[in-house]
Amino acid sequence: MAINKVEICGVDTSTLPVLNNERMRELFPKIHAGDMDARREFIQGNLRLVLSVIQRFHNRGESVDDLFQVGCIGLIKAIDNFDTSQNVRFSTYAVPMIVGEIRRYLRDNNPIRVSRSLRDTAYKALKAREALGYRIGREPTVAEIAREMQIREEDVVLALEAIQDPVSLYDPVYQDGADAIYVMDQVRDNRVTEDEWVRDLSIKQAMDRLSERERSIIHRRFFQGRTQMEVASEIGISQAQVSRLEKAALQQMRKYI
Repeated sequence: MAINKVEICGVDTSTLPVLNNERMRELFPKIHAGDMDARREFIQGNLRLVLSVIQRFHNRGESVDDLFQVGCIGLIKAIDNFDTSQNVRFSTYAVPMIVGEIRRYLRDNNPIRVSRSLRDTAYKALKAREALGYRIGREPTVAEIAREMQIREEDVVLALEAIQDPVSLYDPVYQDGADAIYVMDQVRDNRVTEDEWVRDLSIKQAMDRLSERERSIIHRRFFQGRTQMEVASEIGISQAQVSRLEKAALQQMRKYI
């Protein structure tokens, strides 16, 4: 994502104006009265806020233009719902609205499809977690969230895991100059043990010492599951010759395994 590009969605970001708090307070009564020029000025004066928010999502591989447009939707929703009677800065209210809109967009466009009911359960669980945390003064457990929602703990876990953003094995987790450490470097594959890895390496080294015809026979027989008759037909020799070459090749390989 080219977050440093100057022009986004046809907007020259280097020339965007910035509204101070006093000017925002002057514009809000006009906006509520339906003044479209005031609304346009307010939106233009807060586009830099949208830019600052979308930088948090620069590593998602999404188009910066798309994120900017979605962020602008969040900004407009914040303008429409902001309560000027509260002693809160507009940016304090708007940033979570913009972030939430972008996160919804990323979840809805996730290549891993999640059912609507599961997503709804996850959003309710997030709200319950936030409300419980505020009430009890700490991070609630899954069991507490489940009791609050009156559903099973398994359903809470499944729903929350379903909305997690997928991580590519090739995403860098640390980079020092030209050397990067990727997610795949920190993932253990329990399907392949060290003994199996050494054995496979030994087999490869042993096969490298065979002649081309011997390697072809061993590969067909033990990697492709061919019979000696099939191998003989494929390479144009007799079954007896295949049997003799196979036996000699296996004896040769045993020296190196």
